[in-house]
Amino acid sequence: MTVLGWSIGAGLGVVAVALLLRNHVQLVRLTRWAEAPVGTPVPDAGGLWGDAFAALHKRARGAAESRRQLQEELDRLEALTQALPEGVVILGSGHGIEWLNPQAADDLGLDSGRDLGTPIVNLVREPEFVRYLEIPQHGVPIHLRRLGRALQIAAAPFGPGHTLLLTRDVTQLERLETMRRDFVANVSHELKTPLTVVTGFIETLRDGIGPGTGEIPADEAAHYLALAADQAGRMQRLIDDLLTLSALETGAPPPQEEVVDMRALLAEVREEIASLSAGRHHIRVEDSGPAGLRGSAAELRSACGNLASNAVRYTPPGGSIVLAWHALPDGGAEYAVTDTGIGIESQHIPRLTERFYRVDRGRSRESGGTGLGLAIVKHVLERHQARLAIESQSGQGSTFRVIFPHVRVAG
Repeated sequence: MTVLGWSIGAGLGVVAVALLLRNHVQLVRLTRWAEAPVGTPVPDAGGLWGDAFAALHKRARGAAESRRQLQEELDRLEALTQALPEGVVILGSGHGIEWLNPQAADDLGLDSGRDLGTPIVNLVREPEFVRYLEIPQHGVPIHLRRLGRALQIAAAPFGPGHTLLLTRDVTQLERLETMRRDFVANVSHELKTPLTVVTGFIETLRDGIGPGTGEIPADEAAHYLALAADQAGRMQRLIDDLLTLSALETGAPPPQEEVVDMRALLAEVREEIASLSAGRHHIRVEDSGPAGLRGSAAELRSACGNLASNAVRYTPPGGSIVLAWHALPDGGAEYAVTDTGIGIESQHIPRLTERFYRVDRGRSRESGGTGLGLAIVKHVLERHQARLAIESQSGQGSTFRVIFPHVRVAG
């Protein structure tokens, strides 16, 4: 080999070694950069290596942005499921709990940390629920009572070996349905009795009038008609009270508020109960309260009149009734009705404002009560930010106090 050939060969070898060393250095830099935290500046390599670093950096930034967006979506989805009013449970193989939201934990009495991975049938052992998971009727929920609640639970498969459980607390819905059934039954019962009486009198009068029948004496016919009119009036009062209560319970907007003249209102109430009493009771008015009260005159008149007329109905002849209107130290005012009537046993007091609840059903009907008066009073007072306090003992009379806040007092 000539000296020139040897020199060229040696030079090429040096170049090759230099390139190998440079590539090795760049590979080391690439490895260290890849292992560095995301966001570490790209090494300044230059040339093809610089292009490679730039391309890898761009790809890494795209992947990081995709991960960030995916995490945001996951966070948003988790926040959504946490806020759902229904419970959500994800079950894996063997019905093990993989995830649940707080509402599901509350509904089923589970712990979102401790119970993960545990088969749900080990924690919710009601046989009906276990059978439902074994043979699910997808789309058909079951009703379960657990921890004093009524729950509606529905299962749906998703993905291989996974089940989605949805829970819903329907305790309040069941309570409302029970109230609706009771309400319909009570209304039917309350209307049936007077309707039966009216029908009977009509049939009696019809059978006693006409050819071939013994004519009913005029005074007897008048008596029948008077009794029928009383029962028709009772039905009319019941319907009127039902309409009033329905308007109050459905959140109908209150009438235009005004400053109600309380002295005039007290005088009207006293006149009404004096007519109802027909001289059988001693009635007195105590008026030391403010001149006016802000609110609906019609609704306040109804509430005050209901409390006063109840006192007449449940106070034997010779008893006394006091209508009192006083100012309170905090700037509010109090309307109170005190009687010396039959009184109320303590176990009945919390339920007095329920629809159709009566302590003495027979006496209330005989005196013309509909069983809705105190329910109407409760709703009227709520619309006026007032509250009702009841003090009573059996055989020793009662006091019904209505406390109005200072913001309602005028003058």
